[in-house]
Formats: sequence, C-alpha cells, structure tokens
Amino acid sequence: MDYLDQQLQVLIDEAPQDGQTPQIVIAIAPALKIIASQLRHSQYYILQTPDGRQRWRWVVTTLSHRTQPNLQKQVIYAFASEEDAQTGSWVAQGTQALARPIPVTHILFQTIAIDSVDSLVFFETPGDLSQGTEVSREKIQLCIQAELKNTLGNPSKFQLPQIPNDLA
Repeated sequence: MDYLDQQLQVLIDEAPQDGQTPQIVIAIAPALKIIASQLRHSQYYILQTPDGRQRWRWVVTTLSHRTQPNLQKQVIYAFASEEDAQTGSWVAQGTQALARPIPVTHILFQTIAIDSVDSLVFFETPGDLSQGTEVSREKIQLCIQAELKNTLGNPSKFQLPQIPNDLA
C-alpha cells in the first residue's frame, strides 16, 4: 500500500460511521488519488488561524486579477515546507497563525466542502514561492463526478447499504 492509499484509508476509517459516508469516501477515493498523484509531496503545510472555538480554520487568500481588479478568486495556499508557510505575509499582521502538515489527499477532500474556495495553490519547490500549481475546486469536483459516474455505472464497485425490511 503506497502513501496515498494509506492516506485514503485514514479518510475512510475516520468518516462518520453512518452506513453511507465511508462508502461515499471509498467511491471518490480514486479521484482524489488521481489528482494527488500529480502533485510532488505526500503532505503540505496549510496556514491555520484559531476560530475562537478551540478549532483552527484554513487561511483563505483573496487574489485579484492584475488588469481587472473586480475579478477575484479565493485560494488556499499549500506549502512544501513549514518554513515557506511562515515566510511572507500570508495572514494579517498580528494574527496568530500556525503552519500544520496535512496529507495531500485530505487537503483535496476537505476542499470539496469549502464552498467559498475557488482553488488550491500548491507550492511544490521548497524555497520557491514564485510558482505554484493551481488545482481548482471545480477540477476536483469534475474528477469526482467522473469517478462516481464510472463507479455507479458498475454496481459491483459501489453498493449503497440495504435498508432493513422491518425498519419502521
């Protein structure tokens, strides 16, 4: 089992055991693996700030188009090293932020649920923040949709749990 398979197994194991969520994670895992395999690192550092409820939120950055400032996009930066994440002005001055390592498949999975985020930008080369690899949320969703279409077209790969007959 390679590191991506191990990460995906953790996602499956930690999914709510409601009878459906683990099956859904199993169904979309191949799509997450396809995208993750195109990136260089097994984990990336994501800047996080406290939300006041003893939880941490990922830092979302608003980017504006250079010639059309009204065109904006919300991105989350994923850094190859902790040092890169802590270098630069990614958060407002005076804001507490931590760079935490997160498995690449978990980053992709969690991004699905963040409606306000348009893209992830992965800085692949430690020490070089001039170039990043953009993975749009839309690309992740399209890849998942294609995988689900493939999986649902092949019932042996994906089985929804059966509802007992005596359930009232």
